[in-house]
This record gives sequence, C-alpha cells and structure tokens, in this order.
Amino acid sequence: MRIIEAHDYEHMSELAANYLIDKIHTNPSMVLGLATGGTPQGTYKHLIQDHQRNHTTYKEITTYNLDEYVGFSADNPNSYHAFMYEKLFGKIDIPSANIHLPNGTAIDLNDECKTYEESIKESGGIDVQLLGMGSNGHIGFNEPGTSFEATTQIVHLAQSTREANARFFHDINEVPHEAITMGIATIMKSKEILLLVAGEAKNEAMRKLVEGEVDESFPASVLNRHSHVTIIADKKALSGVTVR
Repeated sequence: MRIIEAHDYEHMSELAANYLIDKIHTNPSMVLGLATGGTPQGTYKHLIQDHQRNHTTYKEITTYNLDEYVGFSADNPNSYHAFMYEKLFGKIDIPSANIHLPNGTAIDLNDECKTYEESIKESGGIDVQLLGMGSNGHIGFNEPGTSFEATTQIVHLAQSTREANARFFHDINEVPHEAITMGIATIMKSKEILLLVAGEAKNEAMRKLVEGEVDESFPASVLNRHSHVTIIADKKALSGVTVR
C-alpha cells in the first residue's frame, strides 16, 4: 500500500487525475472502475480539463461504476447515471456503449447483480478501480459487516451513509434505503486500486485503515490485502496517522 500526501483536496484531485491520465496513455483501451459522491468530483473536473486541452481520448476506454440506487432510473436526476453524465461522461468522448452502471430499476435485481458481475468478467476485469471511503469505512456501498467474499449485490444503506448523501437531495427522506453495489470481492479483483481520502472528517477512518486490524467491521481494511493499492490523501485526512 503506497500513500501519497496531498496538500489539500484540490491537490489530491489533480494528483489523482494525473495518475489516471498516465494509465490511459499507457493503455488506451483499459477498463476503468469509477466512483460517485463528493470525493471524486475534483478528479473528474481535472480529467475533463485535460481532455479539452490535451485531447486525451476515451474512445476505447470501458467503465464500470461501483453502484446505483435501487428504484432510480437512469434519467432520475439523483441517479448515479445522471451524476456521471453531468460530472464526466457528457464532457469527454467516451462511447455510451462503453459505459456501465447497475440498473437500479431492473425487474429482477438479483439477476441484474449477476449480469453486472459477468459483464465485468467478460471485459477482462477492472484495470484500475477508483474508490472513496466513507467515515464508517464503507467502500462502494459495502457497509460495515459486509462479507469480504461478497460479489455484486443489493445492500441496505446505513443511516450514516444516507445522512452523508443527503446533501445531494432536497431532504434525507428522498435518499433511498437500498442500492446495488459491486461487492468487496469484486473490488478486490481489480488489478489496481486508487483510493482518495480528503478532509478532517475522514481522519479517524484513515487511521483505522492504516493502523487498525483487517476486519469486516471496517470494510476498507480489506485493501491491506491487495497487492497494488495507491492512496492519495490530503494533510487533514492524514493528520496524526502513522504511515507505515
């Protein structure tokens, strides 16, 4: 596990974008795992700027997003489909056929989970998976207590996660209680993982990740078992953390 310290959120976002851009230039047909939420937005902004200025192309890139809310169609403005098109996909040259997110309105959600898992395998697996981390250690929507062996699944969202995501809605009552998410085992099959952590609110989670035990009560701790993890975290997230 390699930890890179950034000065602040903006610097973290720039470093993360440069990391991904270098990977894309090396492998223009790579499979890229993407995340939503507040943490990666700055990274996406820098990817768009690079695409506009330097013409980095995404025409052969394939993407898989970590998750989607159950019950939200792709055209729902609060869906992760809509988020990704607003924050990234609609501003780069990636073909829509290369973009994959779980279908939160599938008639058979369990079958959708299996189909999504198989699609990732058929694409050759994820080359680089971008992750954020919740204050309770969740990665994707894999909440504390999730089995490390879990593959793509339907999950019940913890109240703390719903509260954290309420800022994207008018009211917390609008935040769904369930989502489809890549499982921890699915994430761990990625060839590389890039974890972004920013802000004082994530300091305790960062400490647990670096100094704590590997345990299902803190999902992100499983990353200590992966052979190729890079963490880019800002000074506030790393404050007081003992880096091995």
